[in-house]
Amino acid sequence: MQLETALICSGSPGFLRSLGSALTGHCRLMECYSPAEVPRLCLAQNASYLVIDSRGASPQQMVRTFALTLQCAVPRIVIAVYTGQLSESSIPEDVADRVDVVEMDRHEDNYSSLADRILNSDAELVLAATEPVPTAVAAWEAVSQPVASPVAPSPVFDRLPASLPVVTEKPAPAQTVTVDSSQFADQFRTRTPELRQMLRRLEVAGKHAVTILLIGETGSGKTHLANLIHNMSSRANEPFLHVACGALPGELIESELFGHVKGAFTSAHADKEGKFVAAGNGTILLDEIDVLTPDQQVKLLRVIEQGEFEPVGSNRTIKVKARIIAASNLQLQPLVEQGKFRPDLYYRLNTLSFVIPPLRKRLPDIEPLARYFVHHHAAQLGVDVMEITDEFVECLLRYPWPGNVRELENSVRSAVIYSQDGRMTVDCLPTHIPAGTAGPGNDPSVSGFFSVRRGESLENRIEVTEKEMIEQALLRNNFSRTNTARNLGISRVTLYNKMRKYGMLRKE
Repeated sequence: MQLETALICSGSPGFLRSLGSALTGHCRLMECYSPAEVPRLCLAQNASYLVIDSRGASPQQMVRTFALTLQCAVPRIVIAVYTGQLSESSIPEDVADRVDVVEMDRHEDNYSSLADRILNSDAELVLAATEPVPTAVAAWEAVSQPVASPVAPSPVFDRLPASLPVVTEKPAPAQTVTVDSSQFADQFRTRTPELRQMLRRLEVAGKHAVTILLIGETGSGKTHLANLIHNMSSRANEPFLHVACGALPGELIESELFGHVKGAFTSAHADKEGKFVAAGNGTILLDEIDVLTPDQQVKLLRVIEQGEFEPVGSNRTIKVKARIIAASNLQLQPLVEQGKFRPDLYYRLNTLSFVIPPLRKRLPDIEPLARYFVHHHAAQLGVDVMEITDEFVECLLRYPWPGNVRELENSVRSAVIYSQDGRMTVDCLPTHIPAGTAGPGNDPSVSGFFSVRRGESLENRIEVTEKEMIEQALLRNNFSRTNTARNLGISRVTLYNKMRKYGMLRKE
C-alpha cells in the first residue's frame, strides 16, 4: 500500500529532524522551509498531512499560505505556536469545530505524541503549540474572511506570482502587491545570516531597471539567482536569456550578443538578430563576462550606459530594452590590475555588485538544501524516501563542496537512485564524499576545510580564518554556544564576544 504524504514546513532543522523521525514509516515525508512554498507543494505532492512551524513567518505570509492551502483540501493541517499562549477560545468560531488543539512545550521532546495526534486526529485542522498568538490568530482571522474568488485545485498554482495580495471583504487595489522582506532569501533557500542580508539588498536593487553584477564560484547559484531577480520583477512575463560567454568562440561572441548583417564576415550568409534584440523587454544574463575582449567590453559598456549598439557590419543603431545581469566566476578587481578587464566597465558594474559565498562558507544551508534535493528528486524518480539518517547529513557537512550547490544536487540525486528501503544513508553517496576526496578548487579554503572538521583548537589553526572555524563548530554542535565553546577550548563569554565581533549573532 502506498504511504500518504506528509509535508513539513519549518525553518528549524531540529523541528524537521524530530518530527520527521516520529513520522518515519507512517508517511512519505516532504519538507520545505518557507510558508510561501506550501500551497504549491501541497498540490504537487497531493499531501495528506501538513505541518507548519510558523516561527519567523510574518502574519502576511501565514495569511496567504492558509488562504491558498485551504483550497487544496489537505485533510490535516498543523500549526506550531508557543505553549500556554493558545486556547480554544482564541480560535475564530467559524473554524473552531475543525481544530484540534495540541499543546507542546518547547523545552520537552514530545514530537512522538504530536505525530500520534497528527496521524489519529479526525479534525481537519490540528494546532500544535510554537508561535505567539497575535501572529497565529491574526492569520486565522484573515483566513476566515470570505475569499473574493475561490481557487480550485488546478494548475493555477503553477502560475502563482511572487507574492499575493491579502484578499478580504475590501480587496486591496491590484497595484498594491508587495513582496515580503524575507521572501527573496527564502526562495534562495539560505539560512546564512550574511547571505540573507546580501539578498535583502539585492531584492531592493532587483525591483529597479538597473544592471546587476553577480560574483560567485561555479555552481554557487548565480543562474538561479538571476532567474529569481527576473521572476520577481515586472519583466517576469518577458523572455529570460542565459548567454554563457565562456562557451562561445571569441570571434562569435560579438555576433551572438549584438547580431550581424548579411556579408559582415565570411560565414554571414543572412542577417541575424543578437541576444539583446531577442531578449526584448525581458532579462539577459551575461555569464562569465570576464572572457570578453577589451573591444567587446567597450561595446558592452556603451550598451549599459547608453542603451544602444550597432550590429556587426551595420551602421544602424538599435536601442536596448532588456535588463542586463552580468555574472563572473572570478573577482574582477585582480583582472583590472592585470590589464585584462577595463577599469571603466569594472567601476560601472561594481556599484551594484553582489558576491555569493561558496557553499562551504554557508554551512547552515547544506542540510536544508540536501533535504530539498532528496525529496525533489525522489518525487521525480518515483523513489519513496522515508528517512534521511543523521549520518547522511553529517557526511555532507564534512565535505567542502568545491562544485558548490550544483555538486551537492548531483550527489544527492545519485544517492536517491542508490537508496534502499526508503533510507538515505552514507553508503548511497558517491564514494569520494565519505572518503573526503574533494575535486579541484581554486580557493585555498577547500583544502583547509577538512582540518577544521577534525575539531582542532583555535590556537593551532592558521589555515582558515577564525570566523570560519567558529561557524563550522556552531553547526557541528547544533548552535549550542556552551558545547561550541567547550569544543573550541574557549569560554562562552569569549565565544559570544567573537560572534559579536564577526556579526554572527542572530537578530531577533
